[in-house]
Amino acid sequence: MSKLLIKNAQIVTMNKAEEIIHGDLLIENDRIAAIGANLNPGPVDRVIDATNRTVIPGFVQTHIHLCQTLFRGKGDDLELMDWLRKRIWPLEAAHDEESLYYSAMLGIGELIASGTTTIVDMETVHHTDSAFQAIAKSGIRALSGKVMMDRKSSDIPAALQEETAGSIQESVDLLEKWHGHDNGRIQYAFSPRFVISCTERLLTEVRDLSASYNVKVHTHASENQGEIEIVQAETGMRNVVYLDHIGLANERLILAHAIWLDAEEKRILRERGVHVSHCPGSNLKLASGIAQTPELLHTHVSVSLGADGAPCNNNLDMFNEMRLAALIQKPVHGPTAMDARTVFRMATIGGARAVGLADQIGSLEVGKKADLAILNLYNFHTFPSFDVDPISRIVYSATRADVETTIIDGKTVMHQGIMATVDKDIVLRESDRAIKRLLSRTTIA
Repeated sequence: MSKLLIKNAQIVTMNKAEEIIHGDLLIENDRIAAIGANLNPGPVDRVIDATNRTVIPGFVQTHIHLCQTLFRGKGDDLELMDWLRKRIWPLEAAHDEESLYYSAMLGIGELIASGTTTIVDMETVHHTDSAFQAIAKSGIRALSGKVMMDRKSSDIPAALQEETAGSIQESVDLLEKWHGHDNGRIQYAFSPRFVISCTERLLTEVRDLSASYNVKVHTHASENQGEIEIVQAETGMRNVVYLDHIGLANERLILAHAIWLDAEEKRILRERGVHVSHCPGSNLKLASGIAQTPELLHTHVSVSLGADGAPCNNNLDMFNEMRLAALIQKPVHGPTAMDARTVFRMATIGGARAVGLADQIGSLEVGKKADLAILNLYNFHTFPSFDVDPISRIVYSATRADVETTIIDGKTVMHQGIMATVDKDIVLRESDRAIKRLLSRTTIA
């Protein structure tokens, strides 16, 4: 049994009482074994002195595209459908096994370095096994799946156009290989891209497979008004109504964005227990809109946070997403509309609920998985600390540069800014080589 003792910390637990404790936290193997003042656990393998440090639950990001990290800076200043057609789909079509591996590693390195310990990831059509290999090696906790796109369209590159049966079979094969890997650290999520790119046959098969395997479904919906118009023209229904019509709207569904919702769609989300991933940075950069997050939360819809992909956000930083999620609502709904604690809840235990792991992660409690980050808030931009809510300091003042240590499943994957599972120099070098290769295969501007 390995034992790690974190001493003299400010511990932001996010337990039901949202207690903030000054003391120690003991990790035994992959679990939190004790939290309290002046713990005396006997011999331990390692001690981290966390004086003047703050320990938080690892962030849970519920919408990420690791396959797109290589495209950072290649999709700037476009709206969603042009962004997809002109840049993202051609680049995804150019991926090979190696480029996808390094795209995933590049994104994971950034996520770990900024305190994210769990992601819900959507890959591209091909080579998804390479992304799972990166996830496995890095130590990050992930729900991931190959993207599914079986609807024929002249807008979609031929390399991304699938046959329905093949898309489903490859997804099932990946699920059976990776779901539950490393004692459940890696899980599979069926990932139809969005209604526009999927036939009804595929979506109903996904519905049945999700129920049969009891796994999540991760898709996009109601991100852009043009997208909604296309769905209405093709189905006669709005996005969420259509998903409910075919039986996909349930507690296993994670919907990215859900910005443009009418009253009926909000009712469906609430009554069916659908989880919404709010991605404010992406929504602003693609000019998609501002989600109705305060109203959704007020009516008890499950809402968590995600950064989306690097080419529609340019970073995968939960500190950025928390700050934006709070600030963009205040001019319309007032200064208390999205307070710091609400936003921090979304970034931690709210994300854990969305992925079905609230009994395992999302808060620092005895018996839960040891997924956490240690922040150094002893700095000019986070002081004074006297009589300031620590969660306010994290949401409104802290940055990703303040993350010193990240622990996932009890393993220290970064300490003092040094990565243990991702070789930074290799990943950065190979990422540049990979994007150069991909660009040589495309005709994007």
